[in-house]
Amino acid sequence: MSTYWFRPKRYGYGATPLTWQGWAITFATIVVVVAATLTVVTQTVSDLSFWVAAAVDLAAIAALIEIGRRKTGGEWRWRWGDRS
Repeated sequence: MSTYWFRPKRYGYGATPLTWQGWAITFATIVVVVAATLTVVTQTVSDLSFWVAAAVDLAAIAALIEIGRRKTGGEWRWRWGDRS
């Protein structure tokens, strides 16, 4: 039996963490994105490390979105609260 880590948001689009696993993957993504971004602060756009950090950011966010969509108990769609 699959346990859902996220639940659909009541307002807006997407999902919010529901279990400790959902919170853990969300915080891990935040840590990876912040660490990769901080390595770029002193770099110029022409440096390879800038593009590597940008790729790491994109990969981490894409992974969070994909995991979130697969582990959400319901579909991702726009919601207006209790009316939907």
